[in-house]
Amino acid sequence: MRFPNSGLFHYCKNLGENIVADSTDGLDAPLTMYVPSTAATAFERSSIRTIVETAWHKVWKPFLLDCRVWHAPFQSGRMVPNRKLFRHISTVLTIHDLNALHEDKPEEEQLRSVRHVQKMIDQSDVVVCISEFTRKDVETHCNLGRTRLKVIPNGINPLAAPRASVLTYKPERPFLFGIGYVNRKKNFHTLVELLHRLEGWEVVISGRLDEPEYIASIQEEIERLGLTDRFHLTGPVSEEEKSWYLHHCTAFVHPSLAEGFGLPVLEAMSAGKPVFLSDKTSLPEIGGDAAFYFRNFKPDYMAEVLHDGLEKFNTNQMESVVKSHANSFSWGRTADAYARIYKSLL
Repeated sequence: MRFPNSGLFHYCKNLGENIVADSTDGLDAPLTMYVPSTAATAFERSSIRTIVETAWHKVWKPFLLDCRVWHAPFQSGRMVPNRKLFRHISTVLTIHDLNALHEDKPEEEQLRSVRHVQKMIDQSDVVVCISEFTRKDVETHCNLGRTRLKVIPNGINPLAAPRASVLTYKPERPFLFGIGYVNRKKNFHTLVELLHRLEGWEVVISGRLDEPEYIASIQEEIERLGLTDRFHLTGPVSEEEKSWYLHHCTAFVHPSLAEGFGLPVLEAMSAGKPVFLSDKTSLPEIGGDAAFYFRNFKPDYMAEVLHDGLEKFNTNQMESVVKSHANSFSWGRTADAYARIYKSLL
């Protein structure tokens, strides 16, 4: 939870608050969140106890003596109790993705990533995958042994009230919106050539500028094509800004090459917007029949998919369809499923 605008932050926050508020199974043991100092006040409900991480916790975590179930919320972390020292603790591990396998990374980097995930699995009693696609990846590339495997989809984040007064940039034309870490995996550079084929449009991409060389290559292409007044990288934005962009864009675009889930897709649908996604990894599972898909990233083809998709969306009045699809993902149901797992381990 170190980065307040990240998907992992919202995953932890929504799961914690909904287990306390809405879990129909309930829990006989108190829920405690172990958080970094930056997230000390992240949870709004007074019933959620928090323990703030400190430097000396690297040496000793006394609260583990009373812990019965430990939930490691991310497969790339290292916060798993030592089984030999804490035999009384059962561990739940959530695996969001094995994206290293789908990002055209060197083989050694892929193997290193899978080895780390395997080490986490070996220390866990239950593994939860957030999508069927991730489950298939885990079953194919990891050894589960006797560890139980479950699939529990994420819920949808409630959008903040949109506020134009806080905008980093306010578009002056119809615009496409995308959000996420701006890196090669997200594939946002394909939208530059797409925009070059769309007269009178803008593209706004928000999110952490993650890879300097990749950012520089996008900016060079923007300048080469004369799109500096129409293609905008805002950097990170507040929840209010994100909500404004989602409510006012003409369409949401997400050409990502690798996703374990894709929460922004559902957020855009909850605002009643058409979404245009790559057909890679988990995105067809999350978008379903309510989304439109880029089967390749040739700019003329992408422009055709966008044109035809917008026409179909407007002709068939699909706003209610995408909202209904988004609302089928519920943090309440997600929290109930996790609560049942916790309770089974107590």
